[in-house]
Order: sequence, then structure tokens, then C-alpha cells
Amino acid sequence: MRASGFRELRVVAKKRESSTITSFHLEPADADGWRDFQPGQFLVFRIPTPDGGMVLRNYSVSCAPGLADRYRITVKREAAPAAGLPDGVSSCHLHDSVAVGDVLVADGPRGDFVLDCESDRPVVLLSGGVGLTPLVSMLHALAAGERRVFFIHACDNGDVHALREEVEGLAASRPGIIAHFCYRFPTGRDATSNPHHSQGVIARDLLQKLLPLDDYDFYLCGPPPFMQALYGILRDLGVARQRIAYEFFGPATILEAEPRPIPVAPPVETAPQADGDNVAVEFRKSGIKAVWDGKADSLLAFAEDLGLSPEFSCRAGICGTCKSHLVAGEVAYFEEPLDELAEGEVLLCCSKPKGAVVLDL
Repeated sequence: MRASGFRELRVVAKKRESSTITSFHLEPADADGWRDFQPGQFLVFRIPTPDGGMVLRNYSVSCAPGLADRYRITVKREAAPAAGLPDGVSSCHLHDSVAVGDVLVADGPRGDFVLDCESDRPVVLLSGGVGLTPLVSMLHALAAGERRVFFIHACDNGDVHALREEVEGLAASRPGIIAHFCYRFPTGRDATSNPHHSQGVIARDLLQKLLPLDDYDFYLCGPPPFMQALYGILRDLGVARQRIAYEFFGPATILEAEPRPIPVAPPVETAPQADGDNVAVEFRKSGIKAVWDGKADSLLAFAEDLGLSPEFSCRAGICGTCKSHLVAGEVAYFEEPLDELAEGEVLLCCSKPKGAVVLDL
């Protein structure tokens, strides 16, 4: 079973990667504090706030797997988008207040957005902005193998392009790895000091030009508009859903042009019952009964597919926002909740029904 719980990580190095992005190299403060990670996973940090409180924030591990006792997170400083609005609490704290030698408190690694190391298909890593961080970790793992890899990254310009030299070094480490950088607003310096391969946004014609016809595994990470655009392009090109993995803290239905239909259970007077593989799920307050078909990632995603809008934030069992009351039945957690739940409470984002369930939603 995966070790869990918060522990201390000491900052052993801090490196500026671009005008807005900085890397923090972390080592466990205690000898037993190391937990191995899979490329693509993230750590959950408790970050102090100016008012004396705490916030939880997720940051992907951006270094190569297999570096014993060392993590790296690569964080964009989220300044206030407009006058009168606050700066990003956690990212600004890390950039402005955390120095080498300081100790951070973190849980994890967590997350199921991980590289499928059993597949032998060629891989396309598509990132936007600071979304490249988990994909760089994946690229390190892939560079040690033989699979064909396309690392395609979009950002505004060379000033904000992080980890560029690292990616270029990995691409040059063996045949079969191609890196492509697309700048939306290249500066005058970019023509010589930060040469890029294309300008604008990653569009359908660019992907068709870069990628020979093949059966790829795609991995996506970036801001919501980037994710929506790229997911739509891939689906329009005929890429199957199961070939597209993504890190996206929002309802999965946002990426789909048309939510898939959910089989609705017939009305019943008593609590729903499981019938073989057909598991009935009832959302009592909403008056909805449906058959769990096993295709949804979680009870939260299943509720969203049915048109419900439960509150959520992290979608990773961390923040507790999606907590609901379990009236009847039992759930199984595929990601253990970070905090203990009271009897009868359930987190929708990281659970699936073990049998027929009734939720007070």
C-alpha cells in the first residue's frame, strides 16, 4: 500500500527557469521520508497564507523518475491578472519567500496521470505553458527506452519558455525523439537566441505535418483553453478516447463536444439494487437513478455526465470540496482521501460504487 501522510521536504536548490517559472529541488528531511513516484504524478503541499491559515496546492514532479531521494517541482509565479485582484497565494509564496534550506510540507506523490510504461506505441507529449512539467518527467523516462517520441510544446515566447535546454538535451540523447516548440507571440530576440519551430498555436495542420500516420499514445497538459482545443483536434482526427491521457482539474465533460449518454435505471420505490454487472446509483435529492456502466472515472464524473453540478476543486481526493453523504451502499476509493472522513461521508472525485449506492445529492 502507498505510504501516505504529510512529511517535511527540504529545499536543496532553487533555479529560475524563465521570467515567470522557478524550479525547487526537494529532499526528504527524514531518512524515511522518500516515496517513489511515477512520471506524471504530483505532490500536495500545505502552503501558509498571509492570514495565518493554510492552503493545499498540487505541483507536478518535473524531474526524471528513479532519482532516489530527490524531487523537483517547477512552478509558475501567478501574479494578479488585473489591478485589485490578489496574487496567487501559493506560487508567490514559493517564489518570493522560500529559499534554499527552508522546509516545505507535502503529501504524495499522487495522481493517475502517469506514463504507460507497458505500451510500445509511439508517444506524443503535448503541453501548453507550465503544463510541460509532468511531461518533462515522462520524457526523461521515455529517453531511456526505444519508443518514438514527439514532444510538442506551446508557450508565448522564449522569455517564458522553461526547461528548454533540458528538453533539447533529451531529444538529442538518442534517435527517435523530436522536440517542437510553438511560440504564440515571439519576441525580436527569439529569432536568434530562442529559435522556435512554428508561430501561433498548435493547430490541426501542424499536428498533421509533424506526426506520421500511426497509432500513438497522447498525453496532454496545459491551461483549459489549450486542453479543450487540442482534445477536440485529436478527436476530430479520429484519435480514440482511450489513446488520450490528460491532466485536467475540471469536469471531463468540458473536453467532450457531446457528453456520452448514460443508461437510466427504471423508477423503483425502494433503494436501488445491483443486478449482476448493472449497478444502480441514485442521487436522491436530484431524483435521478441511473445504471453505473463503469465508464466514468469516478462518481463525480458520473454525476456530471447526468447533468448534475456537484461542487469540486482538486478532483484528486485532497480538498474535500466534493464531499457528499452516503445514504446507502458502499464505495471503493481508487485514491485515498487526504483527510479522514466522518461516518457516512464520501468523496465523489476519487470513489466508485462497490454495489448499489444512494447519495444525498
